[in-house]
Amino acid sequence: MNRRQFIRRLAAFGSLLLAPRPTKALGGPLPSIDQRAPDFSLPGTVRGQQDQDIWSLDQFRGRWIVLYFYPRDFTSGCTIEAHGFQQLNDQFEQSGASIVGISADGVDDHASFCSSEELDFLLLSDMDGRVSKAYGSWMAPYSLRHTFLIDPTGTIRQTWTGVRPTGHAKDVLETLKTLKDNALA
Repeated sequence: MNRRQFIRRLAAFGSLLLAPRPTKALGGPLPSIDQRAPDFSLPGTVRGQQDQDIWSLDQFRGRWIVLYFYPRDFTSGCTIEAHGFQQLNDQFEQSGASIVGISADGVDDHASFCSSEELDFLLLSDMDGRVSKAYGSWMAPYSLRHTFLIDPTGTIRQTWTGVRPTGHAKDVLETLKTLKDNALA
């Protein structure tokens, strides 16, 4: 192979490496930033509310959504993460954002988790992993610890994968405020 052939092959190989591809996480392809968030319609619960059984993405139009996936109710990491979001829940609300947690636990488990941990935000049940898969957040039989910040039009503006529970809610809130400030500028 001469030098010219070598350079052509190297350039071809380089273009393969640089070609845009969907981002992949451990749970599969992730939806891209600036892409419309995958729709969902799932059963869920909010502490103290018994008037609604099914929740969908469309119900949050006009609000920011912190959509966070987590493995299981009552486990240490998931409890730490949920407490972090609960501690900042008022600040998220003041910023026009709703917190929504999704795991493969059933609605009754979520209700118990919300009650015992005094969580005042929505938890949705994705027992078959269908929605978690759409967000690249499924490794059967659990949802993976990923978070998506979705704007009021239903567009994904930020993603976090492989989340560490401690301090995560604060990072999400800071990003939300920055994105909102930049949108106003």
